[in-house]
Amino acid sequence: MKNYKVAVLAGDGIGPEITQEAIKVLKLVEERNDVSFELMPALFGACAYFETGDAFPLETKEICDSADAILKGPIGLSHEESKNIPVDKQPERGALLPMRRRYNTYANFRPVSLPKALAHFSPLKPEIIGDGIDLVIVRELVGGLYFGEKETGVNEKGLRYVRETLEYDEGQIRQILVQAFKLAQTRKKVLHNIHKSNVLKSSVLWNEILEEVATDYQDVKVINILVDAAATLLCLKPTQFDVMVMENMFGDILSDQGGGILGSLGLMPSACIGDEKAYYEPSHGSAPDIAGKNMANPYSMIGSVAMMLENSFDMADEAKNVWAAMQGVFADGYSTADLSKSDSGVKMIGTEEFGDKVVEKLRDMPKV
Repeated sequence: MKNYKVAVLAGDGIGPEITQEAIKVLKLVEERNDVSFELMPALFGACAYFETGDAFPLETKEICDSADAILKGPIGLSHEESKNIPVDKQPERGALLPMRRRYNTYANFRPVSLPKALAHFSPLKPEIIGDGIDLVIVRELVGGLYFGEKETGVNEKGLRYVRETLEYDEGQIRQILVQAFKLAQTRKKVLHNIHKSNVLKSSVLWNEILEEVATDYQDVKVINILVDAAATLLCLKPTQFDVMVMENMFGDILSDQGGGILGSLGLMPSACIGDEKAYYEPSHGSAPDIAGKNMANPYSMIGSVAMMLENSFDMADEAKNVWAAMQGVFADGYSTADLSKSDSGVKMIGTEEFGDKVVEKLRDMPKV
C-alpha cells in the first residue's frame, strides 16, 4: 500500500466547508484504492494570523515541509475585515506569496472546462460554447510584478508614490515554457503564447526564450497573441484555445476571466507545481459573505483533489472518475445557490449534499 502525507490548509471563509467535502472524496479514494492518506490539518491565512499573529506560522511551514502534497482552501477576508490585519501580514502577502516562494511552485495550471451538458452555467451564447470549452491556462507563478521589489514613500514634490518592479530572468521564463510545451504535446499540440511585446520589454525577452524552447518541441504549433486580444477572444471564441501560457499577472487576470466564461470561479480548481512540492487550491476567493450558509459549491475544491491525485500521486484514472462524478451531479440537474438562481430550473442543494452526491457517484464507478 502506498502512503502519502497531505497537508490540509482549510483557510478562511467558505474554505473549511468546501474542504470538508473534498476530504469526504479523498477518504473514499482510500477505500477504492490501495492507498492511504495521512491528513495533516494546519492553520493558514487570516485564521492563522488571528490565532498566532502570523498568516503562515512556523508550525504550518513544518507540516507543509513534511507533506507529499498540500491541499489548500481559499484565504482572505472582506475589504473591511482585512483592515484589522497589517498590510504586509494580510493573507495574500503574509501567507500565499511566501508559500509560493518557499516551494518555488512556478507552474500554475488552471483548467477552464465546461462540457456541453453544463453550458447553461455560462453567460456565453450556446453557439459560442459549441460542443464545450476545454482549455488550460498555464501561468508563471513566482516571478514578475507580484514578486518584484516594492517601494512606497513621498517624492521631492511632496507626493505619495509607489514603485513596483517587474522582473524575470531567462531561467524563470524557460522553466514555465517547458511545462507548457509538454502539456501541449499531450493535448492538441497547439500552444497560444500570451504576451504584450508591443509595450513590455519583459514580453520581448519572454518571446525570445519561447522561440529557443520551441525548437525542442517542433510537433507543437505556437500561436502568438497579445494579452488584450486574448481577453477579447476568450469571450468571442474560447473554443479556439487549448493550452495558453503567460506570465504571472496576465495569468491571474485571464484565469479569472476563464471563470467568468464558465459562469463562476467556483468551477475552477488549480494546481501549483514546483520541482519538489505542489499545492492544490480553488482559483476563487474565500467568499466571506456566504461562509457558514451551506451555499458554496465544493466543485473547485474537489477538482483540486482530482488534480492532486493525477499530478502528485500518479492516479490519473481515479482523477478522471472524480471529475466524472462531479459533472454527473450537475448533469442530474443539481446545483447550489452560489452557482444558480432559484428559478433556473435546477434542483437546489447545499454544500454538504453536493459533496455527498459526488461521493455516491464515485462509489458506484468501477474501481481502477
